[in-house]
Amino acid sequence: MLIINVKSEESIDRALKRYKRKYKKTQVLKQLRARKNFVKPSVRRRNEILNAKYREENYRD
Repeated sequence: MLIINVKSEESIDRALKRYKRKYKKTQVLKQLRARKNFVKPSVRRRNEILNAKYREENYRD
């Protein structure tokens, strides 16, 4: 559970922006999506390797 303390002179927009930033940093959504369906460790590793190869081929300077 995320807790954001709103300071006395702070606008609600600014506090909301801090909340969103903190929410994104904790990667809650990423964990939820990962837990939605199980991926075997060997498959996960293979996907990491394929993604790395793809990035290396397509995003070189």
